[in-house]
Amino acid sequence: MKEITQGIRDGIPIALGYLSVSFTFGLMAVEAGLTWWQAVLISAANLTSAGQFAGLDIMAAGGAMFEMALTQLVINMRYALMSLSLSQKVDSSVRMRHRFIIGFAVTDEIFAVAMSRDKKISRFYMYGLMLCPFLGWTSGTALGAVLGNILPEFVRNSLGIAIYGMFIAIIVPKVKKEAQYLKVILIAVFLSCCFAWIPFLKAVSSGFVVIICAVLAAGAGAYFFPIQPEAGRLSAVKEGEL
Repeated sequence: MKEITQGIRDGIPIALGYLSVSFTFGLMAVEAGLTWWQAVLISAANLTSAGQFAGLDIMAAGGAMFEMALTQLVINMRYALMSLSLSQKVDSSVRMRHRFIIGFAVTDEIFAVAMSRDKKISRFYMYGLMLCPFLGWTSGTALGAVLGNILPEFVRNSLGIAIYGMFIAIIVPKVKKEAQYLKVILIAVFLSCCFAWIPFLKAVSSGFVVIICAVLAAGAGAYFFPIQPEAGRLSAVKEGEL
């Protein structure tokens, strides 16, 4: 119960950020011709803001199923990298069936919060961490689909900004604690700017940009700012115990 409660507490800020973004998705889904329950069903089956917004555009334009599948693969491919990294962080209680369930809720924010913990992650913590963001995402979609048209336009347009504030709130504590995190972030920002401003790089899709920037920035961080092994673990390695 302690692990579940801690996970729920850590997931509340994510849920609040998701609430505003999914509100916008619900509003746009209804404007594109979907019913409110169809919008909620999409959000309940998917926890990917970029993928859902891209998919909504394809549905509104009458795109083919292949186009939808390829778009979702490219945009959401980064979650495979996150899942691989997260699999090294979980403890022995996270068996195969739990990995499938947890994999459903691996998002940028949930991954960042889970990886920021200083100890191994149990399945109870992950279930608690997943709960509030899932409820925030689906309920925000329902509110946007049903009540979105009541709000003024400037309010609706500003709702999408909250997700960026949530990203900042996740990385600031780590940056304050250790300077190398800031250096890795700056490397990622530089690479992202290159893809945004250099003409021949601008043609790369957003999904691939996220993957390339993440891999290169993480690789540069591992090369220039490697994490030193703990003294006890280092001695165990030397003695051939690991």
